[in-house]
Amino acid sequence: MTVAHPDERFDERQADPAPRRGRPRHRTRRVVRTTAAVLVLAAAGAGTALVLAPDGGGKAGGRAASGLPPATAEVLRQTLKDTRSADARLGFGTERTAVGRLPGTLTRLPAPGAEITRGKTLYAVDEQPVVVLYGSLPAYRVLAKGSEGTDVRELEENLVALGYTGFTPDDEYTGATARAVRRWQDDLGLKETGTVEPGRVVFTAGAIRVAALKAEPGDQTGPGRSVLSYTGTARAVTAELDSADRRLARRGGHVEVTLPDGAVVRGTITEVAGVSRAAEGQKKAGTKIRVVVGLTDARARAAVRGYDEAGVHVTFTAATRENVLTVPVSALLALAGGGFGVEVVEGSTSTYVPVTTGLFAEGRVEISGTGVVRGAEVGMPE
Repeated sequence: MTVAHPDERFDERQADPAPRRGRPRHRTRRVVRTTAAVLVLAAAGAGTALVLAPDGGGKAGGRAASGLPPATAEVLRQTLKDTRSADARLGFGTERTAVGRLPGTLTRLPAPGAEITRGKTLYAVDEQPVVVLYGSLPAYRVLAKGSEGTDVRELEENLVALGYTGFTPDDEYTGATARAVRRWQDDLGLKETGTVEPGRVVFTAGAIRVAALKAEPGDQTGPGRSVLSYTGTARAVTAELDSADRRLARRGGHVEVTLPDGAVVRGTITEVAGVSRAAEGQKKAGTKIRVVVGLTDARARAAVRGYDEAGVHVTFTAATRENVLTVPVSALLALAGGGFGVEVVEGSTSTYVPVTTGLFAEGRVEISGTGVVRGAEVGMPE
């Protein structure tokens, strides 16, 4: 840490022996205020602190200062919250794209807003259905007798859920699996091969809602061609934060959502992901944090029922400290020997008291230390 030059330090021998109130403001705060004496606190909401030279107007925790600060602030006991607010959008969460794998002509597409559940047709290629199944691993290969892996288990669990039994779901594609697949293909009007080709199914996390169409009936499709976008079916709020506010976005964390009518409901963070956004008018892209908030309790679901999509406001809370002592951040003084202190003012004298800092939020900082009590007055800079 850089401190004031020795020649610039305050010399107690030059001080008036009896400090008085009402002295000219430029002589009351005998702490060097230079660029080199400012410490930027690396914490959210932190401000600056003045550096005290070893003999700079009083010693930490000891003697009375020879001058009084130009202003004071009261030490408060309060609940301190590190919060940020962001504009957001009420909708159905993150949009994902269904990409074609089967070559041919799109012959059927769903309407935007349609909800598709397990086993139902998402769209058709050459009048053959592409079906929604539930799972986290995308379909990426032909599944046939002898195949092994997580995707086999995923397929078998879906077959059982749809009523095609005769086997135990596991990682092995057996003859029993093939027989169940043939029954499933027969019901779909597909050729009964007993194998599942890539692109015949789209694995999703659950039931989906069609957000927008990326193609039209009659368009040619094939590997890599976007067909449509979709979301989940549950109402959700999507917000974007600056990467510096990453601490605010924790899966499972609770937030408050303010609706267009002013009602405030609680939500839970269900998804956090980094996304690239090109700055307007600039070629270089920046990184944002996309946060999806689920509205799971009954009150929240009822409150948003009248909205399709709407602008809302989300308040994130990173940390909360209850019943703590706080002062304005600018009351902190960086002590030359290390650490921080505050100047406690009592009557016509003041004393520099070392403190331990905690949460920085709302322009204030949590402090603790001997001699720091609720209602005390601490010095503030000009």
